[in-house]
Amino acid sequence: MPDYVISPPPVVTLPIDGSDAVFPVRRVYCIGRNYAAHAIEMGHDPNREPPFFFQKNPNNLTTGESFRYPDQTSDVHHEVELIVALKSGGTNIPVDQALDHVWGYAVGLDMTRRDLQSTAKEMGRPWEIGKAFEESAPMGPLRAVADVGHPAAGLVQLTVNGVVKQTGDLNQMIWKVPEMIAYLSDYFELAAGDVIMTGTPAGVGPVVRGDVMVCHVAGVGDLTVTVV
Repeated sequence: MPDYVISPPPVVTLPIDGSDAVFPVRRVYCIGRNYAAHAIEMGHDPNREPPFFFQKNPNNLTTGESFRYPDQTSDVHHEVELIVALKSGGTNIPVDQALDHVWGYAVGLDMTRRDLQSTAKEMGRPWEIGKAFEESAPMGPLRAVADVGHPAAGLVQLTVNGVVKQTGDLNQMIWKVPEMIAYLSDYFELAAGDVIMTGTPAGVGPVVRGDVMVCHVAGVGDLTVTVV
């Protein structure tokens, strides 16, 4: 065993539906503006943009039933997403082989300090201050490909206090899951434990303490998170 000068950080894991086993997380890649209607609501033309990605940190992921409203912001937005978990990786992965690397799927949230992200955009700075904060990615349990297949169509929805705020369909993704994996592998060496957040439909908006968010991805599951 190495003689660590400090205690090593714990391995971040995601629960697996119906199992005591857990999925260790290595990296978290997030695609931006991957639903046309959401790109438009954020002021961009989805037909002219190549895909782009930012990252969250593995320890931003949380699997509890609450989301702690973060500091240094007064405008936190919900973004419901399909989550992809990889069992293997590599570089220059062909699109037609990309799904072979997927272990399973989950429902998740890309919570965003929108005011800080907007300021970063205006100043041409990275987005991490608005995206990669503590508890910014609530996650539901993973479900294996053997159980759910590879969902490519179906309802993606988020309600706040019972009112529908976001709704879309997985088939509305501009860049599909195999394309995202292949594209990322051209720029990074993907590996087992990598997680990809696949973008959010239109309807993103603010939450406040006490709000209850219910997320749904057809064929994958549901996630309920209370803002505290």
